[in-house]
Amino acid sequence: MSRTWWSERFFEALARFGMADGLKPGRLPAKQGAVLSLSLSTGIVTAAVQGLERTPYRCRIAVKAFEPNDWARLERALSGQARFAAALLSGRMPLEIESVLDELGLTLFPQSQRELTMDCSCIDWQVPCKHLAAACHVLAERFDQDPFQILAWRGRGRDELLDRLREQRSRQPAPAPTAQAEDPASFWLLPEADGAPPQPSAATRPDALLDQLGPLSLTAYGRPVIEALRPMYRTLSRS
Repeated sequence: MSRTWWSERFFEALARFGMADGLKPGRLPAKQGAVLSLSLSTGIVTAAVQGLERTPYRCRIAVKAFEPNDWARLERALSGQARFAAALLSGRMPLEIESVLDELGLTLFPQSQRELTMDCSCIDWQVPCKHLAAACHVLAERFDQDPFQILAWRGRGRDELLDRLREQRSRQPAPAPTAQAEDPASFWLLPEADGAPPQPSAATRPDALLDQLGPLSLTAYGRPVIEALRPMYRTLSRS
């Protein structure tokens, strides 16, 4: 069965707890539809699994949800990258999210058995029994189909998480506006010091040459190009 990287992480976590062999007997019952129902909410998954008895067995898989302050830190981190929400909405869990979680001291799946508990109403003492194992395989399929389910298990449902991410993004300052192109006339125009010498007469003005060009149809920044060039000529003559 083809699996996504995130559901593989789920099985890797269970294997670290010594459950790899116990999960194998649940694969076939899961494929055959033995898991009659499976529901997920914050911190807990419950499943009804048909076994040899007429009455289905009740299975529970509980995980430690993130604390509210952990979610607040994670939401701030995720809101800074719109691509995370976009990927989740398209049914993908971006691999980079592991780095974000690691920086916050969090993980997608439990890293110790103190964070995970399982039980079944059957008399089998082994954990996982084949009923729990079947439920784990179906749960992994749910994760494959919708990675939001992993985050919901950890304490944030899809709608609530997206609402919080939008709220976080709305609080972020808007990017600084792009600087406008400078008027070339104002670029060349230097401030005149107090007591500056009087402007030269028309006969000696350095921009008098522009008057000899005659009227031009060219404009720059909404003004005739000749008028935009006059300050540049004057500044160069003072220099």
